[in-house]
Amino acid sequence: MYQALLREQLETLKSSNQYRTFTTLSRICGQYPLAKLKGTNHRPVVVWCSNDYLGMSQHPSVREEMHDALETYGAGSGGSRNIGGSHEVYVRLEESLADWHGKEAALVFPTGFGSNDATIQCLLRRIPDCVVISDELNHASIVNGIRSTPNERKVFRHNDIEHLEQILACYPLGQPKLVVFESIYSMDGDIAPIAGIVEVAKRYNALTYLDEVHAVGMYGPRGAGVAAERGLADQVDIIQATMAKGIGVIGGYIASTQVIVDAVRSFATGFIFTTSLPPAITAGCLASVNHLKTCSVERDLLRTKTAKLRERLKHYDVPVMPCSQTHVLPVLVGDAQRCKAAAERLLQIHGVYLQPINYPSVPIGTERFRVNTTPNHSDEQIEHLAASLRETFEHFSIPLASQAFGTEVA
Repeated sequence: MYQALLREQLETLKSSNQYRTFTTLSRICGQYPLAKLKGTNHRPVVVWCSNDYLGMSQHPSVREEMHDALETYGAGSGGSRNIGGSHEVYVRLEESLADWHGKEAALVFPTGFGSNDATIQCLLRRIPDCVVISDELNHASIVNGIRSTPNERKVFRHNDIEHLEQILACYPLGQPKLVVFESIYSMDGDIAPIAGIVEVAKRYNALTYLDEVHAVGMYGPRGAGVAAERGLADQVDIIQATMAKGIGVIGGYIASTQVIVDAVRSFATGFIFTTSLPPAITAGCLASVNHLKTCSVERDLLRTKTAKLRERLKHYDVPVMPCSQTHVLPVLVGDAQRCKAAAERLLQIHGVYLQPINYPSVPIGTERFRVNTTPNHSDEQIEHLAASLRETFEHFSIPLASQAFGTEVA
């Protein structure tokens, strides 16, 4: 009975083109963005959708620090921070992260998903009668944390400050409120109106919780994110981010006041009862953060390469969705079946790896490729990608920018 029930659900997923498959790629150290495709002896493929935005997973200082920590501490952490002990490298990383964001304290989690899920659950459970107001496009980790509590919840239209204020105005000034939003939204590549959201939240006595997952490393004078770039980090109550994207390793964290961080450390079950990051991983994160705080080379290259990629996609009339304001370039396909077929052709014919993004990650009818360059991509690879996308779109009769938007947009 149970097998049949689950099999039926899987078949429904497959028939609607929502079934997820893995492409086994083995990245080549020192040659990123190249990767070996399993089962082939062909030339390496070029990865165009990795969250390793700055190529920091390949950086010599990051790898060296990880090797040294492995030899010094061994492979694992030995358990949770309470049980296995809190290695000194954790303290150094948290101090560096707090300094990065101009906050009193920081707390490191094994994943970015976990830092959102555990922190939001903790805050909603520990602050009596707290209502949470969440942007409609917030990440699944945020949604999961909210749904795991019985608190009253409201959703405001994406980046709509006026709608947010309408919701906040419905509650007494003295009632606890938590406004949760992201700085950069990964499927559209757009940026939140942080100043407006923070101003409205403060006016209605609400805590602000900002997810900077797709911004840390890439934006701001020291790479501390969009809030820092706009001089607003000190006005945001809680900043959350990951170390698996711009930082290039793995792990999540929050940065806030000493009291808020200590409360999460002391009460969040998703922190207390999980094994901590291995010391070697933590050392790699610390090396990457410290590099990005003092060096803008990778950020500057990312900005240059992104501008180049936008220009070449525009030249080939490839439909980059106009919502994009960042290094994330969503290329509209608009059909799940053709999106999957196009991804397969790009991989097998052109040696280009792009993952099809279908519902429920994006609304039906907006299926897309989520494209981003890195400092490691060459101009030749950028040209090859743009030409390959144009050929593939023509092959499957996927509308180009001039057809999809009525004008060329990139």
